Amino acid sequence: MDALIFFIGVIGNVISVLMFLSPAKTFVRIVKKKSTEEFESLPYICTLLNSALWTYYGIIKPGSYLVATVNGFGAVVEIIYVALFLLFAPPNKRVRTAILVGILDVGFLAAALVATYFLLDGELRIDAIGLISSGLNIIMYASPLSAVKTVVTTKSAEYMPFLLSFFLFLNGGVWTFYAVLVRDWFLGVPNSIGFVLGALQLVLYAIYRNPKNSDKFPPDFDTNQISHKESLLPRSSNC
Repeated sequence: MDALIFFIGVIGNVISVLMFLSPAKTFVRIVKKKSTEEFESLPYICTLLNSALWTYYGIIKPGSYLVATVNGFGAVVEIIYVALFLLFAPPNKRVRTAILVGILDVGFLAAALVATYFLLDGELRIDAIGLISSGLNIIMYASPLSAVKTVVTTKSAEYMPFLLSFFLFLNGGVWTFYAVLVRDWFLGVPNSIGFVLGALQLVLYAIYRNPKNSDKFPPDFDTNQISHKESLLPRSSNC
């Protein structure tokens, strides 16, 4: 059983690494265009907070080094993403992103760490961090849905990165299995919810993967004008 737990944990770590790296293509595009366009910063802000807390959880809970290492890696990657978003976002979006980073990734994280460190100890501290991390894990899994309004409005999934949703789906499934094996419900509950939310995101992507506004002429272009102009052109003698 221990060998199976370790094997599933390693698989979970590999998938988690791929999940953390999956937005890399999006950020290459952002850097090239020097603009965040319609991409949302919330998924990366939430994932940074989530990764930082799970890293702490893995450190203070005996035998959870697999959780600590992969989330430590994830926290570093998400810091890079958030920094790039702040660098290339337009002024209004940059301000909103900076406020969210200050509230969640600095203020909330510091408060959670300080409060649990000085006010709690032992199993109670582990349970408190596990409970907070579980709630934030659900928010992390749901955060790509912040792009739903844009997806539905434009009828295109261009600004809801497929790889992020796909690896959130896989990550939720594998870590749910791992949680069942080690009987860690702080891991199991949010990841099972994440598995379902990831599946819903993939369904949404499947529905809107092909833009429906890619007609030959823009919606406000009057094609009757073309017909009228063509009727005024001289016809070829071969017609």
